[in-house]
Amino acid sequence: MFNRKLKPGQKGTKKLMEKYGEKLLNVRYVYNSEKHIMMKTVELLIQQKPWYPNKNKIPYNKKVHLKIEYGEVQLGRLVKAAGGYWNKEEGYWELPYREAVSLGLDNRIMND
Repeated sequence: MFNRKLKPGQKGTKKLMEKYGEKLLNVRYVYNSEKHIMMKTVELLIQQKPWYPNKNKIPYNKKVHLKIEYGEVQLGRLVKAAGGYWNKEEGYWELPYREAVSLGLDNRIMND
């Protein structure tokens, strides 16, 4: 199976442009050689509004620094099991933000 994705105005999109106008974003042709069929799909714009990304949002894959006190052995083991590691020089645990949130440790994230 393979497919071809076309932008409005390219050959193979003219009739769909007439039908959908400015709402047409993409036309995709999907070819299934096993079943000997061709499928045509369209991607349409149904809503457009202003969007302002949250600049304070932390990406889920960003490494964050966690403050875990000396003696909180179980918590350290939990972080290590989630893929975290101890930064000996700086004295904190490092873990991806996604894991820190899933473990409920977002309140222990240190400010840089």
